Amino acid sequence: MEPIKTLHSRTAVLPATNIDTDQIIPARFLTTTTREGLGRNLFADWRYDAQGTPRPDFVLNRPEAQGCRVLVAGRNLGCGSSREHAPWALLDYGFRAVISTEIADIFRSNSLKNGLLPVVVDESTNRWLIEHPGAEVTIDLDSAMLTLPTGARVQFPIEAFSRYCLLNGIDELGFLLGRMGEIEAYERRV
Repeated sequence: MEPIKTLHSRTAVLPATNIDTDQIIPARFLTTTTREGLGRNLFADWRYDAQGTPRPDFVLNRPEAQGCRVLVAGRNLGCGSSREHAPWALLDYGFRAVISTEIADIFRSNSLKNGLLPVVVDESTNRWLIEHPGAEVTIDLDSAMLTLPTGARVQFPIEAFSRYCLLNGIDELGFLLGRMGEIEAYERRV
């Protein structure tokens, strides 16, 4: 995983509420156990028409959304089933963080374990971001601070262990493997 320390990016805005994991990555694309290639099917039912042609009015199909590493969404992002493919698809597309006023627990947990930073903000901050698509934001993970182009700084919650893993570009297994010497020393003592 690529470590996240400071992320500076324009935002892509998808203001819908209750975006569930089946909308993020439809079930018909869950036939893979690898992450590669899922980004092309991210929001597939919204991005493409029945013939597979990109819908020009969908945010991710617009030129101004290209290269955005931060997705801003309406309330209750990632609700629905617990599919890990949802953060995989977002990451494979190029997003490194998602921002909303509410992020479903299992989706948040899966995101953190896979290197996607879920940022929960207050209603007024989220409203400002939704009203200003393409805003350049800075997310400083070390201080858990989101900075808007206005200069406003917004603290966001993140568990210490998850923050440590993201800052160091490791998952839970990587954390344990990094402690192998301590684990082996303990095993020898007992």
